[in-house]
Amino acid sequence: MKPFRISVLALALGFAASSPAWSLNLLQAYDTALANDATVRAARAAADAGRERLPQARAALLPNLSYSGSRFENNLTREQPNPLGLPTTFRDSYLSDNQTLTLRQALFRKPLWDAYEQAKFIVEDVNAVLEREIKNLGVRVSGAYMEALLAHDQLELVLAQKAFMTTALDVARKSLAAGSGTRTDIDEAQARLDMTKAQEVEARQHLDFTRRQLEVLISERVGKLEPVNVEKMPLLPPTPASLDEWIARAEAANPEILSLKARAEAARLEVKKAEGGHYPSVDMVAQYISSSSENVNTPNSSYVNKTIGVQLVVPIYSGGYVSSTVRQALAQKAQADELLEAARLDLGVRVHREFRGVTEGVVRVKALEQAVKSADQLLLSSRKSFQAGSRSLTDVLNAEQQRQLALRDLAQARYVYLVSRIRLLALAGAGTREGIEETNAWLGG
Repeated sequence: MKPFRISVLALALGFAASSPAWSLNLLQAYDTALANDATVRAARAAADAGRERLPQARAALLPNLSYSGSRFENNLTREQPNPLGLPTTFRDSYLSDNQTLTLRQALFRKPLWDAYEQAKFIVEDVNAVLEREIKNLGVRVSGAYMEALLAHDQLELVLAQKAFMTTALDVARKSLAAGSGTRTDIDEAQARLDMTKAQEVEARQHLDFTRRQLEVLISERVGKLEPVNVEKMPLLPPTPASLDEWIARAEAANPEILSLKARAEAARLEVKKAEGGHYPSVDMVAQYISSSSENVNTPNSSYVNKTIGVQLVVPIYSGGYVSSTVRQALAQKAQADELLEAARLDLGVRVHREFRGVTEGVVRVKALEQAVKSADQLLLSSRKSFQAGSRSLTDVLNAEQQRQLALRDLAQARYVYLVSRIRLLALAGAGTREGIEETNAWLGG
């Protein structure tokens, strides 16, 4: 079917004076939003921060080397009896220093190993959250783009209907003047024209809102949008054609589910970390200590002490703290598991909705294409019958209104079909950019 084209007069009246010379397609809108969207930038920053949890956890398992040094000036006042038994005061002043080099290597610390494994899932979580935000952005931009196109089409339809009603009103007036028409025809045409003018105001406001909505997403001014070319757009059902397969794909690859799975695993390891508070810890410790004048008894002595050994710490009682953290971790794990299950069930509903949006969209678009053809034929027949005197002007106006409604519903069905395809791919974890590139190929002339 040829793409719907409104009259040149309506285009001139509505847009010739204001349309910029450049145009924006869906892929350009998505790329611009991807670079400018604050939500995605925040998700990238959160992902960068979350990825640091892994090297931090790894660092706790590696050797820890530290150095400490000190140097003090000491002023000592000492009283003691002299040989005659009288108290005598002595004052000494000397410098002391201490330098310590310590090497510590954890040999057995269960919470540290659990924290390292937990950090891997935390990284998976932040990566999945970033991917989710990128996919959500693609869906939001696609929805806003298609909504703006629909608003543009609706305004064109209203302008076309306005031009038709204006012509019909002129015909009614001339018919009455010629003695073949009625006052009722004039009133009917005038009433419908007034209603169309009101609809034009609403349509222009809605178009401005949808364009503003898209501008907020891409953080740039929006010029002319590339329209959908229905000659390029295929009406294809989902592949595979099984809803269960799409749900299975979504549960395996949807970034929201992957994020919640990672959080559930991290919560499981949090329980193991808390339970590790009951376990002893074993460290290897090596020290090199160099000191001089460290005490008042040997103010002029120097020492070098080299030690190496194993340090064992056995927790005995901590006031119930460890048991409390275990209970807390178990509750958090239960919360993570339930959130995952709730998200899995909700995902199935959303996949079902978008799957139907695609499958039923194909049927609906084809049915409405036929409805437009029938409405065109009805309008043509009504006009001929009116000219022959067997139909009234009201019949022609009704036929035109029915045609406009069919065109409006057809345009809306096409956009719903396109957006449902992108949403279905996003829910199933497929590449968002690939879906947008596919849809973008169906735009333009």
